[in-house]
This record gives sequence, structure tokens and C-alpha cells, in this order.
Amino acid sequence: MQSNADSAQSSRPPFSSVDCEGTYRHHLQGICTNEVDAIYWSFTTTLVKTDRDGNVRTKVEVPRHYGDLCFCDGAIHVAVNFGRFNDPEGNADNWVYVHDADDLKLLSKHESSEVFYGAGGVAYHNSKFIVIGGLPEGVEENYIYEYDKDYKLANKHVLISGYTRLGIQTATFAAGLWWFGCYGSKLLTTDESFNLIGKYDFDCALGVVGISGGTFLIGRGRGEGDQRTGKALLADVDEEAGLTIRSVAKL
Repeated sequence: MQSNADSAQSSRPPFSSVDCEGTYRHHLQGICTNEVDAIYWSFTTTLVKTDRDGNVRTKVEVPRHYGDLCFCDGAIHVAVNFGRFNDPEGNADNWVYVHDADDLKLLSKHESSEVFYGAGGVAYHNSKFIVIGGLPEGVEENYIYEYDKDYKLANKHVLISGYTRLGIQTATFAAGLWWFGCYGSKLLTTDESFNLIGKYDFDCALGVVGISGGTFLIGRGRGEGDQRTGKALLADVDEEAGLTIRSVAKL
């Protein structure tokens, strides 16, 4: 017979709110997990792997600008732009770089020139990748670029969202929806076909990833100069707010 203590332990999510060990030269861009025992953090010019408690297991310096990232089949996929973001003329230089999830060794590079305003994030669901990114002022819709597993463009989706500051920064599919984090503390949700479901005042522009139990980890960062830090906070779905940060009492 399972004891109350055992039951409580088994019902806990595999991840909890945690600080990433160390300080970094540039701010946090996104987070993801391997859904078991590791968290991955993109600090623009440093890619970091920690355990569930935030202890660094390995890290590598990377060229600027590494954006949001996702885990797929033992690898970490990161949206990279070496050109300009949010340029109305589309002067971006976009890639997805793929790293081994164990030692963060670079495995491959995939050009994604179709992301016109600068690739800022990548997410995976249902055998496809999506890449999201920047947006110039005055453009009243966001764009989502869908790729197959070989990074061949399959579709370009128009999200009727209204203008969001610098486009969409982070993305994840969880709880039956797409979740998109934007600067200005805006959260967008869509169905699988990228039809807008909700628009909320919630800050997840530095990372959003669904984890088991219907909960989320939300990236947050602080600091200035070369003393930037990152943390991941547990959050729950909220019908009115989209997501809410879980209180200490609920941890």
C-alpha cells in the first residue's frame, strides 16, 4: 500500500522553481528541458545545461545571437540570427543550430532564411518545428514558420495577434495549445492551427516550456552588464490570466 508520503512524492512535478547557477554576459533568451533531469538555458552567447536543481553540468560559448530553444530526440535546437532583428527590409541571417543534449557539442546547422524579421525561437510538436521571431513596429500580425524535421519549409502561418513588441520571443506546445511569449509582458495562445485563442498580460518572454502534470516553467532574468542571472519558475494554467506563477505555498 502506498504511503501518503510516497503519494505526495510521486505527484510532484519532475521540475520545480530553480535558479541557474552562475552569471552570464548577456540576458536569458529561453529555456527547455529534456523532460527528465536537465534544464537548458540560452544566455544569448552562452548555452548552459544544468540539473533540476540548477547546478551547471556543462556550458559552451556560442556566437551572438542565440535565442529560444527546444529539446527533440536527444538534441537541443536553438534559433540563431547573425543579422538584424525587426528590420523592415528583412536583413536577418537566420539559422537553427543543433547541439547534443548531453555535452552540448554542435551537431548541425540549418539555414532558415524564410524568417524575414529575424529568427528568435524554435519549438517542436507533432513531427514539426516552428520558428518565430522579430517584428517591426506597425506590423499588426505575427508570422510562424513551419518546418519538417529536415528543416525544409512546410508552411508560413499568419497569426492575427495585433502588434507585439519585437514579435514573438518564446514558444512551446503544451496542454493542447501553442503558447507564445512576447516582450511587454504579453502571452498569446493559439490552437494547433495557429488560430488565436487568447491574449494575456503575463511575462514569459525569457522562456516558457510545458512540463508534465500540465504545469510550465517560466524563464526570468535579472542583472546588468556581464552579471546576468536566470531562473525558472513553476506556473499553472489560469483561465483569466493565461498562466500564473505558482506560489511558494503550492510548491
